[in-house]
Amino acid sequence: MNTRNYQKHTSKNFLQKLLIGNFYQRLLTVVAKVNIGRILDAGCGEGFTLKRLKEKNIGNYHEGIDILRTAIKLGRELNPDIKFSLGNIYHLPYENNSFDLVLCNEVLEHLSNPKAALKEIIRVSKKYCLISVPNEPWFRLANFLRLKNLSRLGNDPEHIQHWSKGSLLSLLKKVSLTPIEVKLPFPWILVLAEI
Repeated sequence: MNTRNYQKHTSKNFLQKLLIGNFYQRLLTVVAKVNIGRILDAGCGEGFTLKRLKEKNIGNYHEGIDILRTAIKLGRELNPDIKFSLGNIYHLPYENNSFDLVLCNEVLEHLSNPKAALKEIIRVSKKYCLISVPNEPWFRLANFLRLKNLSRLGNDPEHIQHWSKGSLLSLLKKVSLTPIEVKLPFPWILVLAEI
């Protein structure tokens, strides 16, 4: 069984491929500027981001954790050279300061308590966090233009949080993360922050 994340990343839709390609180009450019070794992707899905980081020789250890068994199983099949674990973002099974960079891409919008998740991500990172979320209302517009979720005016039914650049930066400030780079690869917000 494929997940929605897998379907998104393997879509043949030209616009979808263009948007995801632009997102990853920005992400890789931002992350390549900092010196990192150990990387954790919290909410890794099938490991598409970790695979790209590994291919670009960014980091020397790559691990992903996700709550969906199907995503972890498929991630292990697609990327046997990356470690995948089943787990909960609110209770990460790692020691404090275990990773140089912790990624959290397109996860916070699904969570009832994003602040608690960020605190846990910060706990296991010793240097950096990279956070990305859909940029509203542009994300809904992009969905609408791709004829996705039309009855909900482009709003994804799984999104219970909605972020603008200002609201995301405000949340990061509340958990004492210091943004060092903010990018807006349409239709997302991407922030590299220091602990």
